[in-house]
Amino acid sequence: MTPWSQIYSPVMGNIFLSAMVAALPVIVLLGLLAFFHVKAHVSALLGLLTALAVAVFVFHMPPSLAGMAAIFGAFYGLLPIGWIVLNAIFIYDITVKSGDFEVLKHTIAGLASDRRVQALLIAFSFGAFIEGAAGFGTPVAISAAMLIGLGFRPLQAAGLALIGNTAPVAYGALGTPIIVLAAVTGLPLETLSAAVGRILPVFSLIVPFWIIWVMAGRKAMLEVWPACLTAGASFAITQFLVSNYHGPWLVDIAGSIVSMLSLVVLLKVWQPKSIWRYEHERGEAVEATPEHGSRRAMKAWMPWVLLSIFVFAWGTPHVRDILNGGTKAKPNVLYGISKVDVPVPLLDKAVLRVPPVVTKPTPEPAIYSINWLSATGTSLLLAGILSGLLMGFGLLDIARIFFNTLKRVRISLLTIMAMLALGFTTKSAGLDATMGLAFAATGALFPFFSAMLGWLGVALTGSDTSSNVLFGGLQKVTAQQLGLNPVLTAAANSAGGVMGKMIDAQSIVVASVATEQQGEEGRILRFVFLHSLTLAALVGVVIFLYAKVLPASWIPAPPAPAPVAAPVPAPQPLLPVPPAPGR
Repeated sequence: MTPWSQIYSPVMGNIFLSAMVAALPVIVLLGLLAFFHVKAHVSALLGLLTALAVAVFVFHMPPSLAGMAAIFGAFYGLLPIGWIVLNAIFIYDITVKSGDFEVLKHTIAGLASDRRVQALLIAFSFGAFIEGAAGFGTPVAISAAMLIGLGFRPLQAAGLALIGNTAPVAYGALGTPIIVLAAVTGLPLETLSAAVGRILPVFSLIVPFWIIWVMAGRKAMLEVWPACLTAGASFAITQFLVSNYHGPWLVDIAGSIVSMLSLVVLLKVWQPKSIWRYEHERGEAVEATPEHGSRRAMKAWMPWVLLSIFVFAWGTPHVRDILNGGTKAKPNVLYGISKVDVPVPLLDKAVLRVPPVVTKPTPEPAIYSINWLSATGTSLLLAGILSGLLMGFGLLDIARIFFNTLKRVRISLLTIMAMLALGFTTKSAGLDATMGLAFAATGALFPFFSAMLGWLGVALTGSDTSSNVLFGGLQKVTAQQLGLNPVLTAAANSAGGVMGKMIDAQSIVVASVATEQQGEEGRILRFVFLHSLTLAALVGVVIFLYAKVLPASWIPAPPAPAPVAAPVPAPQPLLPVPPAPGR
């Protein structure tokens, strides 16, 4: 079967007109959610239908390929994404059912009863740890659920968890986005890690202040500036040092641990002058925090400690390889059982990405990995089951809690499947590449728009890793054509992309499920959209300054290609010397 080649300018040969048409599925999805208050699963399905129509009738994608791309995306939405969401909420439900979440609330309040400091601890510092260990929606699900359990208003809990899950995203899941970016672009991994680590610390410092400003206003933010500065600066400094002198793998893990410990130490010597509470709480007397023994507190924290241990272990390459059955050269008893790679019928290598998106025509693989044991959601499930047993629940009770959780989130799982189907359709049809090429055509302003291109990629795909796969090569090729440092523009794709994480449809749905706001996804989107766009634009400004104003040495350049030695001429055969005349 001859692969179908993507077409990037199908509308009158004009890239900008084509990009406007390519954006229609996203406009339909976000417009219905944000302005017409249509339920998320209905908006996602209508956006998917729009994507299929544009792909087939405008971009001339064969209907069979478009349909299989949508099916591929739907299955990916179920495993691994939906599996993470389901089991993250399952752990939360177990702690609520056992009564341990109340104890957890009291221990956090014992550190700081001020809602602002609690938001920093959970949405920023703890969320960064979960992002570093797992990524892929897990930190939003966990942080939002914890905030809502602590008494935060649902909309605020969702919005703060989304805003907090920005600066750590580029190094999430043990550095996966940067590792993939290096593989896609061919640029050195350590160089890319260092470059992103010289862009994002600025925003790691800003985001804690931003969270509290959004939550409580400028005046209330200034009252807790020591806590904001401590959380942000400790994370930013660690992020810079680890990314530049070690690599991308442990940036978030190290940064989050330093940030949490720094906050705890600060709270031993400093507390806000007044305790900030939500309006609906201000008429109530501040209750004294109940005292719990150390054993009771440890029991309350146990599910979250187990979650962290399991998620971190599942994220390490060695454990993941074991759970996946080893390699073909060194298989174990799980080989071919715990992980099965299924080429998607009709779609695998049937779509050809062509220049200028890539340097040479490249068939797109479409492999669906059924890694039921090594999936992050499975680590959450096992942590939940073990927690339930240690809390005194029987297996039947645990199963009942699980199925009640599944019943509660079933519509949200359908929504995630539809949204991932939309994203995979736009990627396979080349709609996203068309929008990317429109950004790349901005010439001298491209350093600014390179960050916005990363933002667009994450907003479309829901993943900084996927955005790097999608646009990493385009960033490098465009930079070389414009005489820019390709490391800077590739790093801009990942750094700008983190700000799109708070508005991608997948994250919005995860936040709505975690805060029990199914059907309110449009409100959550409206809450965070302007913050996402503003922060992405600020990243673009920083990239522009790096490219046009600041010294070139501030961002590492790719190593120069080794000089090619001139070929040594082959030795010539010796010819007899003719006798001199007259001899």
